[in-house]
Amino acid sequence: MPGKVLTLNGPIVNAELPGIATGEQVLIGELEVVGEVIARQQDQAIIQAYESTESLCPGDPVTSLGHPLSVELGPGLLGQIFDGIQRPLQALFSSHGDTLPRGVRLDALERERSWCFTPDPGLKSGDTIRPGMILGTVPETETIEHRVLVPPNIHGELMELAPAGDYCLKGVIAHVRGSGGRVHELRLFHRWPVRTPRPYERRDHAVAPLLTGQRILDTFFPLLKGGKGAVPGPFGAGKTMVQQQIARWADADIVIYVGCGERGNELVDILESFPKLTDPHSGRSLMERTLLVANTSNMPVVAREASIYVGVTLAEYYRDQGYDVVMVADSTSRWAEALREVGGRLGEMPVEEGYPAYLASRLAAFYERAGRIETQGGRRGSVTLIGAVSPPGGDFSEPVTSHTKDIVETFWALSKPLADARHYPAVDWIDSFSGYAATAARWWEKEVDPEWADHRARALALLSQADELTRIVNLVGPEALSPAQRWALEGADLIKQGVLQQSALDPVDSYCPPAKQVALLRAMLQFYDDGGELLDLGVPVQELLRLPLLAQARRLKNLPAEGDADPIADFIEQLATETGALRMEYAQHEEKPA
Repeated sequence: MPGKVLTLNGPIVNAELPGIATGEQVLIGELEVVGEVIARQQDQAIIQAYESTESLCPGDPVTSLGHPLSVELGPGLLGQIFDGIQRPLQALFSSHGDTLPRGVRLDALERERSWCFTPDPGLKSGDTIRPGMILGTVPETETIEHRVLVPPNIHGELMELAPAGDYCLKGVIAHVRGSGGRVHELRLFHRWPVRTPRPYERRDHAVAPLLTGQRILDTFFPLLKGGKGAVPGPFGAGKTMVQQQIARWADADIVIYVGCGERGNELVDILESFPKLTDPHSGRSLMERTLLVANTSNMPVVAREASIYVGVTLAEYYRDQGYDVVMVADSTSRWAEALREVGGRLGEMPVEEGYPAYLASRLAAFYERAGRIETQGGRRGSVTLIGAVSPPGGDFSEPVTSHTKDIVETFWALSKPLADARHYPAVDWIDSFSGYAATAARWWEKEVDPEWADHRARALALLSQADELTRIVNLVGPEALSPAQRWALEGADLIKQGVLQQSALDPVDSYCPPAKQVALLRAMLQFYDDGGELLDLGVPVQELLRLPLLAQARRLKNLPAEGDADPIADFIEQLATETGALRMEYAQHEEKPA
């Protein structure tokens, strides 16, 4: 029985809807504006609308759809661009142009498109079907095989499995007899409510780092596959560029990018640039393993909250197929602002800076959907969540940033002064941290270099020492420093410019393999150690600062390794030759009688 609108307050609609459940989706008015029931008061329902409520008025009809806010999960997701409630924007653009009218609905997955289905040869009639089992496969893209799963709420006896052939999404590929004799028809796709985490068998400990090719992320503040990370930073510090680099270069099977309440020009840049990018791992289009959820800041505010849940549910679906998935959310601050606005309209008691009291629990519940798990079907998969945070004025003590910092294990703090100094990525090595370093060290020791942890610790200590010395220089000038302290500043500067700085636009330096990361860091530390030994022999620090090798060291990262030529190994050999000559010269000076 349809209900009716009683009152409207921005995106919040109070309607008379007897018997409706909290969480159900509804259509409001003649325009069929999509909304979701977020609370009930006897026969009245409080609805948050995902589109503008302009021109709606009391008395307009409200119709329940009979299910919660859900997404369609099946082949055809990759390469798509969805809005915050999984409407396919490319298809809507084709039918309605640049301006999207309210109430427009379109299936997220194209129903009539045919897919080549290959059934699992190990399944036959009479087999027991459990949630998460693979019924068969579909080649979704040239690089990703889509594994058609039994939905999490289906189990029983397999009555019939379709033979190999082409099927559209509406076609039935299996019949399963469940409890009570009910027969379930399984298709290539199914629906799942976005606010309910998809079930799994058990959670595993993450063991391998998520390699992004960005030296300051991989070497200094690693994030594991299945981990939780955050990228906080003020406007202009380079959050979007860092996230785009992660999306492009991360060694993940699937990448999901959620633009949550960001400026339209930034999202347009992403939507236009991603389809043109080449996947460095396969040489094909990056969109073959990527999907985008776009929700700009001028769209209804409550759709921001939905977009975050839509993205993480899509990530969990591919995780259940046994893939490693990275989801980048840009930004969770805009999502929190949506919670604040809706909470204010509902009359909820505000706490810190007007945010609702449940802000921390909502953030924690979102990040807890990350993890490396064993699926119900016995496979291993992971979801790595990386949330951008946009603190006003770069204040990391504001509620969203401080709560996020308590929840995540990897914190890549961006610095506006570093960005203003053209130091990119502008990740501050003082404020950033990683709780995964010990686990990552075991992987680096086994797969790349056993000295990785030692090099990392020494470099961080040198950077910290240089930060303290810089404050002294700013107060009393460089004359107050000893030669060893001046050389420590130069050693830290070598690490900053030769290792930490990295150009996303340089064809060589945009991605740095793990072995090259360790080699670069070892070269810089070797230079610093050799200089320290020369200082002990009496070489003036000014002479060390005039060495041409200093400039060469800073350029090593941009030099490609071609064939047998290894610029870093050649540099270390040249360094040993020149510092050895200096060492012999000053040792001879000491041997001469006074």
